[in-house]
Amino acid sequence: MKTFKKKIKIIVEKTETGFSAYSEEYPIFTTGRTVPELINNAYEASQLFFEDNYQISRTNLKFEIDFAQFFQYYKVLNSKYLAEKIGMNPTLLSQYVQGHKKPSDNQTAKILTGIHQIGQELSEMNLILRK
Repeated sequence: MKTFKKKIKIIVEKTETGFSAYSEEYPIFTTGRTVPELINNAYEASQLFFEDNYQISRTNLKFEIDFAQFFQYYKVLNSKYLAEKIGMNPTLLSQYVQGHKKPSDNQTAKILTGIHQIGQELSEMNLILRK
């Protein structure tokens, strides 16, 4: 079986019961109560669609979510703190989050880099339990 080499863009949307996801290029649709469940379901749905022709891996999936839904779900990430960390005006980032303005490609990349940096920092952190 051939390995699929393209990235499949999966659009994620917040719903009342969790999340839904779909591909604009392929008939791949799924839901999940949590983000990890949604990612697993999207991977399984992709494998089912391509099972006769290609082998799909998790690296073939590229998940995208809009600013408002991202910050609504990841409430632990404060947009004011993120703006300060990446050197952006907090009011401007707030306007992106609320959907009043649309960020340029450069601004989007800057924001995403900041989010990834925070994620990396958190993944390397250990907590000390003091008694």
